Amino acid sequence: MSAQTSVNKQVVQQFWDALAARDWGGMKALLTDDAHYTDVGTVGPGGTGPEGVVARLRIGLESLSGYSHLDGTNMIAEGDLVMTEHTERWTFHTGEVIDHSFVSVTQLRDGRICRWHDYSNIPNITDNAPRWWIEHIMKAAPPS
Repeated sequence: MSAQTSVNKQVVQQFWDALAARDWGGMKALLTDDAHYTDVGTVGPGGTGPEGVVARLRIGLESLSGYSHLDGTNMIAEGDLVMTEHTERWTFHTGEVIDHSFVSVTQLRDGRICRWHDYSNIPNITDNAPRWWIEHIMKAAPPS
């Protein structure tokens, strides 16, 4: 593995650590000015730039009473691409708990993330999240 590939993996790990802590500022610092984030298969354009990426994440994650990344993360990298397989635990104040697995593809440029596309089973969330949360994200999401 090249030295740059190793550094890229470290940057992505820092990003996941910041996300798990819901450290919005820490996440923004690791994104390029034109970074793009999306949940592949969902409606809408996703988020662009550090502010847009974090705004999109906050819609779904900020209202959770608990949020963590579970052990068992797998990460592979080649050049500027880093792929991660990981599971998040979402806990709602109304008692529901969802373990949700993702494959995340991140691309880096000059040591920061410029592209982040998540691939997951969205019905795992929509079928198991409480109605109030689904209504919240539908109201808060920007129109497509």
